[in-house]
Amino acid sequence: MQNFQIDNLDKMILNALLDDARIPYAELGKRFKVSPATIHVRIEKMRSAGIIVGTRLAIEPKRLGYDVSCYVGITLNNAGDYPEVVKRLEAFDEVVEAYYTTGKFSIFIKVICHSIDELQWVLIGKIQSIEKIRDTETFMSLQNPIQRTIKI
Repeated sequence: MQNFQIDNLDKMILNALLDDARIPYAELGKRFKVSPATIHVRIEKMRSAGIIVGTRLAIEPKRLGYDVSCYVGITLNNAGDYPEVVKRLEAFDEVVEAYYTTGKFSIFIKVICHSIDELQWVLIGKIQSIEKIRDTETFMSLQNPIQRTIKI
């Protein structure tokens, strides 16, 4: 994979889109003193280069009653079990992030549930029932004071 070189205008566009992905090209053009067509070309160039990937909607889970957020460190029986375990974890709606890691755990996942009772069911009835998982350790999240992507 090749790194793509961006200039100051690209950086300004990316940072503006990170703040508000729905901002019109015309508004960006006025802000940065270029035409909306230039903004369009720059954004499409960054999409083609894989810098801009998709468009996502952000949801506040607590507003929908998801009051429990935790991280689960997973130790596998064998390193070769990774692909199958990830495939199984991906099927659980409560698992919202997964990372292949070094150190104590093979996989580190983020789980969001409505309640502690639901979390217990997810841990015992779903995650720990995967036979290729040797051990788990759960870390409860009390707050998420920093939540952002990188700024360019």
